[in-house]
This record gives sequence, structure tokens and C-alpha cells, in this order.
Amino acid sequence: MIDTVLNYLNNGSAITLLVLLTLSGYFILCFWLFIYRFMSLNSLIFNEKKSLEALTSRNASISPLSSLNKCSSSVHTKEILHACEINIIKDASSGITWLSIIASTSPFVGLFGTVVGILESFAKFSDQTKVGFSIIAPAISEALVATAAGIFVAIFAYTFHQILVRKVYELNTYLKAQSEILIAKG
Repeated sequence: MIDTVLNYLNNGSAITLLVLLTLSGYFILCFWLFIYRFMSLNSLIFNEKKSLEALTSRNASISPLSSLNKCSSSVHTKEILHACEINIIKDASSGITWLSIIASTSPFVGLFGTVVGILESFAKFSDQTKVGFSIIAPAISEALVATAAGIFVAIFAYTFHQILVRKVYELNTYLKAQSEILIAKG
């Protein structure tokens, strides 16, 4: 298996290697963004959940753990709380757009590598008078590796994007609930 990969990398063109390097960078960025944002969103959600529980059960004031506590004043107006919610959600969702960009562009990057690989394969065969399927098939299958790599990266990026969007929605729900309670209590 390792010999096959090394042979592929040794025989690949500069464009193919650049495509695989780009997709590798996408893959690493995708996982880094997901892990970082997932951990920070879970922390925010935990704090907001505890704050909402405290606000609905025993305390008439917002918990110091809540993100809303940072921007709320003694007077809880609807406009101030709404602006605060928007700011918190904006900060919480930063970086998630990159997962969407990776999910949508990585298949095209892989397809570009495949097209270049197929063109190079046909260029190699142009000086031969008789070329059979047994010669063309390995060259084309090597070129298709780039498309497979692009789709592989896109699957993870899209899945991670959807998970994080759901986490942001959950955070937004807790923030809105707290805001409504604070407005109702005056």
C-alpha cells in the first residue's frame, strides 16, 4: 500500500501534487476548525444552559457565566439584548464559513487534478500508434485519485459545517430564551 502511494507521488505531475497538497491543507484546516469551534461552542452552550436554568429557577438576574451578562445593563431593553445576541452569535459562528467554502470547492480542486492527469496521460500516449485499454486504464485511474480526494475532503467539511451550524442554532435558542425572560421580568 505504501509502495503504491509512493509510486503515485513519484510519477505524478507537479499539478497533481499541488492539487493533493491543497486538498491535504483543506483537510487539516477542516479538522482544526471543527475541533476548535466545536469545543468553544460546547463551552458556550453549557454556560448558557446553566444560566437559563438559574434564571428560570431561583435567580431573578442573569448568571455571570452567561455571554449576555457582558453586554446587558441594569435595564434590559429588547433592542439591547437583541443586539447582544447578534454579536454573540456572530462571534460564535466565526470560521464556520470556511467549512462551507472547503466543502464546495474541494471537489472542484480534485476534478481539476483529474482533468490535468487525464490530459497528461493522453499526451503520453499521443506518440504511440496502438494503445490498448490495459495501458489507458491505469493512467486514468491514477488521475481519478484527485477527484476521490476532493470528494473525501468535502464529505468531512460539509458534515462538520452542519454539526457546527446546529450548535450555533442551539446557542441562539438559549440566548433568545434568556432575553425573553429578562424582558418579561423587566
